[in-house]
Amino acid sequence: MTAPSDRAVQYQLTDEQREFSAMIRDLVADRVTPRAAAIDAAGQFPADIRAVFAEHDLFALPFEERHGGTGTGTLMTVVAIEEVAKACASSALILAVQDLGTLPIRLDGSVQLQDRVLPRFASGEWLAAFALSEPDAGSDAAALRTSARRTDGGWVVSGSKNWISNAGVADAYVVFAVTDRSVTASKGMTAFLVDGRSPGFAVAKLEHKMGMRGSPTGQLTFDEVFVADDCVVGAVGDGFKIAMRTLDRSRLGVAAQALGIAQGATDYAAAYARERTAFGSPINQLQAIQFKLADMETRTAAARELLYRAAAKADAREPDLGKYSAMAKLFCSDTAMEVTVQAVQVLGGYGYVTEYPVERMMRDAKLTQIYEGTNEIQRVVIGRSLD
Repeated sequence: MTAPSDRAVQYQLTDEQREFSAMIRDLVADRVTPRAAAIDAAGQFPADIRAVFAEHDLFALPFEERHGGTGTGTLMTVVAIEEVAKACASSALILAVQDLGTLPIRLDGSVQLQDRVLPRFASGEWLAAFALSEPDAGSDAAALRTSARRTDGGWVVSGSKNWISNAGVADAYVVFAVTDRSVTASKGMTAFLVDGRSPGFAVAKLEHKMGMRGSPTGQLTFDEVFVADDCVVGAVGDGFKIAMRTLDRSRLGVAAQALGIAQGATDYAAAYARERTAFGSPINQLQAIQFKLADMETRTAAARELLYRAAAKADAREPDLGKYSAMAKLFCSDTAMEVTVQAVQVLGGYGYVTEYPVERMMRDAKLTQIYEGTNEIQRVVIGRSLD
């Protein structure tokens, strides 16, 4: 069992962070909110929103200043994802996947690799992706079949990956492959940075999804793809450890996305209830509606406290981060699902039609319970921490 930390973890936003958060909120209201419904309806990656994020340095949030980042850490990154997700979960996923896809390099990449590629990600010139899951290896990351073999000057990667966010729009992919089948999968896996223009690399198909429709998810194939030695991420054989360390942190981005969805749905339902009348009064005067809104707001506020605490632990490198990130992802995503279902109910028939955003929010919320480790897996992680 992990002992509680003796140090108090600070997670109150500074005045500077609050100002930056307010700037992001205004930016979202001006540029993202008016596009959200169209992004979902088209089911296409919003290149214009990517450009807006790059212009306003949102991609720089997870990166250190020496790599062109803001140096503001994990907490500010999750605040930004939350603010964007209040309006458009697909757009928020652009930031979350940029964080996820570059984490292995930031955590374990060589200094030379970091200096060469991280500034391009921090500026938004390049988009990243994280390629771990396979057709037969989703929650069981140790069951990979994609392999890499030694060759002159590097490695040759062959295999396929499934459910990869940013498929086709990413410029580079962190790909996990088995490099030694004579040892256990957790010791014989290696991470590689694969250029999206590499010969032999292809996006085999894109999925048609219920939600997050503005974020492309697809299957990648690797047909004898050459990767140079200087694009190995971390040490050969450390891929499994790198993947697990990455997920301990990247779950916070999914939690932030879920939190933003929950708060956006709560805010919209509350505003609707103030204006919609029934039986001669606004429906927010009806106790049945008041109680729904009260539960939605309370649960969302509780989720925020847990997420911000976990993000602060990431910044402080606390040893129990894995447990807290799993709890934050679990609670925030379950909250998003519960809150959006109730938001649809508050709007009644209007909640069920695409003219109003809560049905989209409900569809988007579902994925947060599934990806970056299903919530069943999060419960396993939490439970094991208590042994």
